[in-house]
Amino acid sequence: MVTVVVAAHDEAAVLGRTLRTLLADAEPGEFEVVVVANGCTDGTAAVARSVPGVLVRELPEPGKPAALNAGDAAVRGFPRIYLDADIALETAGARALAAAVTAPGILAAAPRRRLDTTGRPLLVRGYYAINGRHPAYRNALFGRGAIALSAAGRARFGAFPDVVADDLFLDGQFTEAEKREVPEVATVVATPRRTADLLRRLGRVRAGNASLRAADDRVRRARRTSWLVDVVLPRPWLLPAGVCYAGLTLLAATSARRPAVRDGWGRDESTRAPAPAEADGATGAAP
Repeated sequence: MVTVVVAAHDEAAVLGRTLRTLLADAEPGEFEVVVVANGCTDGTAAVARSVPGVLVRELPEPGKPAALNAGDAAVRGFPRIYLDADIALETAGARALAAAVTAPGILAAAPRRRLDTTGRPLLVRGYYAINGRHPAYRNALFGRGAIALSAAGRARFGAFPDVVADDLFLDGQFTEAEKREVPEVATVVATPRRTADLLRRLGRVRAGNASLRAADDRVRRARRTSWLVDVVLPRPWLLPAGVCYAGLTLLAATSARRPAVRDGWGRDESTRAPAPAEADGATGAAP
């Protein structure tokens, strides 16, 4: 049995698709799925209950770490996949991630990411032209919306700490040799639809990452010039995109110092609402 934990805060618009995609080809009893609706003001819990076999827990206050801990407390199975509520992971993909952490020495696995920039503004597309090639994402667990752990991998730490960057926290628990990116599995990460949404998201994530790095020396360090040295210089035609990337990163660094940004929810809401030509909405939120 593969266990899947989904922390969901006001995800009624996308959660149904996520659960249907995950369980579309599942055999009876193959998956144990728990959805922890935390601080929801919409029909997230009702959507989860409408899917047969899904266990639902509700928390009165919003907070992803608390929701992940509540999900862990409700299940016992391994391998265990922590899946974002807006990420459509197919049944075969979940199987492949679970199989990856049964290999000798592999404690954690993640899919490769595929960035959806369709119809996005020029500045957003420029930013992700660099971000999508950034070496920090190689063999990393963060930025995919899905992470699988073996029982030994989950035993590496206790409760999820109260941090924003839960995927970066998980990434820091394992060595390079203990992690694996599963190339045959891809999750589609929808990028923000507006530049202002991207800036808000970047500011919040940057503040959260900085806080986590200050508290935990196992978390991988940020190499500030990597976008230039490793991405733009070998590909000079990306220079205009590099200018977008550098400018937006600088603005995000400035906004990350503001209390309203550090303490806000930080989620990109633009990818939760369906675009005019999209019946089911987007499939992810960018890191």
